[in-house]
Amino acid sequence: MEKPTRLISVVGKKNSGKTTLVVALAAEYTRQGKRVGTLKHGTHPATLDHEGTDTWRHFNQGMADRSMLESSGQRVLFQRLQEESGPVTLAREFMQGTDIVIAEGFTSHAVPKIEVFRPSEHERPHYDPSRPNASDWFAMVTDDRVGEFPFPVFRFSDTAWLVTISSMAWSNAMVIES
Repeated sequence: MEKPTRLISVVGKKNSGKTTLVVALAAEYTRQGKRVGTLKHGTHPATLDHEGTDTWRHFNQGMADRSMLESSGQRVLFQRLQEESGPVTLAREFMQGTDIVIAEGFTSHAVPKIEVFRPSEHERPHYDPSRPNASDWFAMVTDDRVGEFPFPVFRFSDTAWLVTISSMAWSNAMVIES
């Protein structure tokens, strides 16, 4: 029987450092020998391909429902969607065999969350105790003292925060059975 996959989400507003934290966590879990998957929630259509390539033509001119590019060491799937899927569905469908999936975004979904917050970029974090899913938050990473929260707050300037937060994320992650 295959081991279950764990799922967490890194959330935050634009230019807060979400991708930096996702990359750091993925590298730390990989260093620990874990198999890592990542998901990114976009707010605009992805432009991974460009007009004129064979895959672009298959998908756009041929109107294929799905087009896949397979090359040495990697695979990309372009798929038309009627509606967006949440991180749990995406992890089940595409991330089988990973130990942990780190999603970037998906703020409104019921997934354990670490927020990255930069007071120099935004007045308030996404976290708000009145949010219906406020209990999903289990940590915050920031570069300033930002107030009191019902979960640990780490400063980018702290030493060894990555190892601590990766351990917390592992413990707080949603466990997805296949």
